[in-house]
Amino acid sequence: MLHDPNRIYIFDTTLRDGEQVPGCQLTTSEKIEIALRLEALGVDVIEAGFPVSSPGDFQSVVELSKAVTEPIICALTRANKNDIDVAADSLKYAKRPRIHTGIGASDMHIKYKFNSTREAILERGVEAVKYAKQFVEDIEFYAEDAGRADDAYLAQMVEAVIAAGATVVNIPDTNGYCLPDQYGAKIKYLMDHVSNIDKAIISVHCHNDLGLATANTIAGIQNGARQAECTINGIGERAGNTSLEEVAMILRTHQTLNKHTNINSKHFYELSGMVSRMMRMPVQPNKAIVGKNAFAHSSGIHQDGVLKHRENYEIINPEDVGIDQSAIILTARSGRHALKHHLERLGYVIDKINLDDVYDRFLTVADKKKEIRDDDLLSLMSDATERNYKEGVTVKLLQVMCGDPLIPTSMIKLDVNGTLHEAVSSGNGPVDATIKAINSILDKEISIKEFHIDAIEGGSDDVSKVNMRIQYLDKRYNGYGFSTDIVQASAKAYLDAVNKFI
Repeated sequence: MLHDPNRIYIFDTTLRDGEQVPGCQLTTSEKIEIALRLEALGVDVIEAGFPVSSPGDFQSVVELSKAVTEPIICALTRANKNDIDVAADSLKYAKRPRIHTGIGASDMHIKYKFNSTREAILERGVEAVKYAKQFVEDIEFYAEDAGRADDAYLAQMVEAVIAAGATVVNIPDTNGYCLPDQYGAKIKYLMDHVSNIDKAIISVHCHNDLGLATANTIAGIQNGARQAECTINGIGERAGNTSLEEVAMILRTHQTLNKHTNINSKHFYELSGMVSRMMRMPVQPNKAIVGKNAFAHSSGIHQDGVLKHRENYEIINPEDVGIDQSAIILTARSGRHALKHHLERLGYVIDKINLDDVYDRFLTVADKKKEIRDDDLLSLMSDATERNYKEGVTVKLLQVMCGDPLIPTSMIKLDVNGTLHEAVSSGNGPVDATIKAINSILDKEISIKEFHIDAIEGGSDDVSKVNMRIQYLDKRYNGYGFSTDIVQASAKAYLDAVNKFI
């Protein structure tokens, strides 16, 4: 990789570190599907697995190497020859192979994990890099638990492995221990004290045990790191890893950082959903960037602000991460502006509506329900048509006769802009007879283009929703009606559409 000082390389470890979450294991075919989406996303490196850990992991690295063209394919090893041999074998089909090897750097790991000394660990790390270099040119070295390592010793280790041939050096905060200023200072210390630091790219790999993975990653980038190791949705062992989508959007949003990636962020939402489904790992609703509430607004003050100017309450355009638009969620806290927005979206002309009266009835419904959906609004507009519209047509009486051998007949009484009209008509069914009776009063050339009936409740109290699309003067209008009586629901739907133009 060329060392563009402003380019941040994205190293995705969803398929290795992310897959280490209990219950989130993937098949090889699922890994390939995600890898191809990661390639489309624009990641620079895909860590495909830990080949020595199992035959399945080995085969996944082999198959991903065959399937992926652009990104570097990386295989993880420990600092021993057998791990490296197996990794090299798994990467034989990779167009751009990388071996990721390393060893613990903190005194905690040196003493309690390896029962060794700083000098011996340093020697093992250097030997691993030199051995891996026989197989591939691109070698990444990880200094495990670097977050708790002594800075001077860590600098000595980094300098030695770069001299041995490492092209990338990973400085992991393995346990998510560091505060952002501490982690940033550690990276800066390395940049200032490693004489050959310009010969390699410094990488940051942060865990989220204290909720600081993304903050630490950005602190590392601000102090000289040029590769960020991340996962989709921030999945990973324990509390997870740094979230790829968060890092990419922070760098895009904060232009003053003067850093850029090759990420096409419009793939985020779709890829997030794919990883969540395949790994059976739900995304929390309030997750930054890709959570279902990330661009949802329910507070009346926020809704009004967003509808007036999106950037009042959104620093990211939802379309930039693959979401069609912000969600204005109707609740009892919503204001008139939000209600107006949804009614207009459903085809109602606000100038014709008594919005204050509709809003009062909306609040009554909203107090009983946590969230108001489209059907609730349509029912609200259907049930009190005479109060919804400043002018228009409402039903005052509807009687229908039908049954063998009677011809279906409808008698209807309408209020048309304050004047009562009455009509009787027959038809091939009770709904047809009712529509004909309405038309005889309105005396307009109206045709029905679509007519749908859906049951929305079960049992003897079944409520039907009728959706009609009518045409008048080359324009089409949608209407909705709700009732336990299909004929009544149909009349409401028809007049709901009519009142949008009459």
